[in-house]
Amino acid sequence: MKDKDNQNPTVYLHTTPRDREKTMSELDNDVQDPFDEREIFDLIRDINDPEHPLTLEDLNVVSENHITIDNSSNTIKVMFTPTIPHCSMATLIGLAIRVRLLRVLPPRFKVEVQISPGTHQSEKAVNKQLLDKERVAAALENQSLIGVVNQCLTAKDSAYSSTS
Repeated sequence: MKDKDNQNPTVYLHTTPRDREKTMSELDNDVQDPFDEREIFDLIRDINDPEHPLTLEDLNVVSENHITIDNSSNTIKVMFTPTIPHCSMATLIGLAIRVRLLRVLPPRFKVEVQISPGTHQSEKAVNKQLLDKERVAAALENQSLIGVVNQCLTAKDSAYSSTS
């Protein structure tokens, strides 16, 4: 088995609580309320890291303040930060984030997933792959790759889950 890129990743305290108060308009099925950054974060926070029994939130790979939404143009942009600058799993992590959002969001949304600037040595190459619809579609036709992506998306408790 291949050695892990990051043998001892830093595990972060969760700063975004699990529960949130729902507004009356959110509870009203007749009202179409806009998506917000917190909703998108809640969709991706529990994606599993491909190398460790931890979530992307545990490793601070994703955070609410790195998500931007423009409901008027139906665009969602997620910036993520690999745990190390030479992370070989960066493209897989980005693909898992993109697949999760494409599977659960209405099809009107354009989803962009990119590495946060200056956080990876191959940032431009990885971002180019993640932003290329044809490459993403081809990757999702690869049964081995989609199997790994699905493992990242399978819900399980983090080794360091908090009850916050």
